[in-house]
Amino acid sequence: MSAHQHDHSDHARAGSAHVHAPADFGRAFALGIALNLGFVAIEFIYGLIANSMALLADAGHNLSDVLALVIAWIASVLTKRPPSERYTYGLGGSSIVAALFNAVFLLLAVGAIAWEAILRLFHPEPVASGTVMIVAAIGILVNGLTAWLFASGRKGDLNIRGAFVHMVADAAVSAGVVAAGAVILFTGWLWLDPLTSLVVVGLIVWGTWSLLRESFAMSVAAVPAAIDPQAVRRYLESCAGVATVHDLHIWPMSTTDNALTAHLVFPDGHPGDEFLMRCSSELRRRFGIGHTTLQIEISEATACHLAPDHVV
Repeated sequence: MSAHQHDHSDHARAGSAHVHAPADFGRAFALGIALNLGFVAIEFIYGLIANSMALLADAGHNLSDVLALVIAWIASVLTKRPPSERYTYGLGGSSIVAALFNAVFLLLAVGAIAWEAILRLFHPEPVASGTVMIVAAIGILVNGLTAWLFASGRKGDLNIRGAFVHMVADAAVSAGVVAAGAVILFTGWLWLDPLTSLVVVGLIVWGTWSLLRESFAMSVAAVPAAIDPQAVRRYLESCAGVATVHDLHIWPMSTTDNALTAHLVFPDGHPGDEFLMRCSSELRRRFGIGHTTLQIEISEATACHLAPDHVV
């Protein structure tokens, strides 16, 4: 015997580890993409004019962020599509795929930037420092505004968090470029421009690594980082009437929704629907698990073939 409950209400998730991002993030994505595309064009043009590898590197990075925003936006739209006979969970998993793709793509992009910066480090060329500083200062404003657009949703959605982190990192990088331009202007140290590019690469890799690790874990159905599986098991074992818990699985259906299945052994008989509804509500409130399926087994002597921990 089993029971299943899935609560779609947003207000019920207020205390959960993962919550739905606000519905109006579509406008944030559109504005963020427009702002960054405009800035990419400015950086690329003036990077060529100023002969600045730092500006060109940051333009390439910002272009990859535009792609990341586009993909995250598409995924956020797909996650709202209803389930179908074939896609019984809907397309929520597309947000996980988008987060993983963006992390991998960003790391590949910075590899090319690092290579070019290393070459320029050994063969430095003149840089128009004043132009670099002005363009990078614009970048601080553009990236800071874009980050602000996603700030309210960064704790509840890996896609939104990825966009926020990238924009904050870009604002910090632009600030570094301004500082490097000022130093070059007064000292003539041309090697500082490619060195700044390498610092950009280091910051991107550092900021992206957790996104890559978490999105990969989600893509292979690992327990979400915000949920302690042992705490979940302890809660289920503490429920009145539960003798043992086995075949416990917790996984993300999307970057905002989590699911759980488990077998509960009740020697005294089936606990009834009220227990199942209360347990599902508690799992949602305590751990942010909104899609719960519980199978009830009456006898501890039942040879459930899924009982051993190593069996999936």
